[in-house]
Amino acid sequence: MSVVSPRKSRRRRKNGAGIAGVARVDRRTKDLLHRIRPGEIAVVVHEDLDQVSATELVERGAAAVVNCRRSVSGRYPNNGPFVLAHAGVPLVDDVGDGILDVVREGDEIRVDGGEVFAGDVLVASGLLLTGDALSRVMAEAYQGMGDSLEQFARNTMEYLQVERDLVLRGEGLPPVRTAIAGRHAVVVVRGRHFRDDLRTLRGYIADVKPVLIAVDGAADALLEEGWTPDVIIGDMDSVTSDALTGGAELVVHAYPDGRAPGLARVEALGVDAHVFPSAGTSEDIALLLAHEHGAELIVAVGAHDNLVEFLDKGRAGMASTFVVRLRVGPRLVDAKGVNLLYTSRVGTRDMVVLVGSALVAMLVAGFASPSIRLVVRNTIDWAQDLWRSVF
Repeated sequence: MSVVSPRKSRRRRKNGAGIAGVARVDRRTKDLLHRIRPGEIAVVVHEDLDQVSATELVERGAAAVVNCRRSVSGRYPNNGPFVLAHAGVPLVDDVGDGILDVVREGDEIRVDGGEVFAGDVLVASGLLLTGDALSRVMAEAYQGMGDSLEQFARNTMEYLQVERDLVLRGEGLPPVRTAIAGRHAVVVVRGRHFRDDLRTLRGYIADVKPVLIAVDGAADALLEEGWTPDVIIGDMDSVTSDALTGGAELVVHAYPDGRAPGLARVEALGVDAHVFPSAGTSEDIALLLAHEHGAELIVAVGAHDNLVEFLDKGRAGMASTFVVRLRVGPRLVDAKGVNLLYTSRVGTRDMVVLVGSALVAMLVAGFASPSIRLVVRNTIDWAQDLWRSVF
């Protein structure tokens, strides 16, 4: 896998094979997701491509993905590449950072196998991560998972030492104005299938009217479904201004040393916000906030709930999510996958049978009523008398 500098290689293609599209380039995948349009090609710098990012690339219509880094580094078996492969989106892997010096945002590029072209010039090459190649790197990742588990355990102990009072007693949590005590709370995170699960909960949300707590960009997903979040928690870098100014109470997640880069953006919008430093994730703060403020039940949508997903975030802080879930466990209900539990499949034949059964039931009920029987009997007698008088 390598990047081919135009100064060193002028290899040209004589045909237009492959997938062509406008390049969207960013070192941060979640920033790129705000700009990419259907049919465009994502150029990312994303080691261990996670499932959520891959799913959003598919949902936003990426025609292909070019990754400067290894999409599966071997630390653990991350599922992002499988998501792209299943959706038929080519993934050219480990092309190197040099492509960022050659391809600019908005350039027209073409992906052909494991090669990337700008015009007719080969600018980068890597491994087309599909089929046998994908199976091989995933097998290697399973073998290398032991080291990641050991690091995860160390991170967990370090988090408990730093945030023990927060986890055990909720010390330092912001005194939000939103009424949470005694109510249900729905905490929405941009995780796997979170949109589908959110739609499945539509009836529950309409009936129970729980507190809606959104983690960063999940606030926009709530707005798209017609709901207004009550609280938004996060570093505020992946949530739209419309969501931030929509009336929700804001909690800006700061670094443990107090730095809060997202606060400047919130203040520029003229919106008040709480600032909460924590070594954990915004997801952890949201769960703890709902728990410590007395939520009767916490429904987690899109939250991380298994080891691969903890590792999938690629950050030491995910160890905190493991600990926090243990803390709030008695009140926590995970909605992940609820949309797969039952899928309605009502065909035309089913509808005919259903309507027919309803009509039969109505007729049976009608004839069981004395008044209905009398009306029917009188109608029949009248028809018979009319027939005899005419004929």
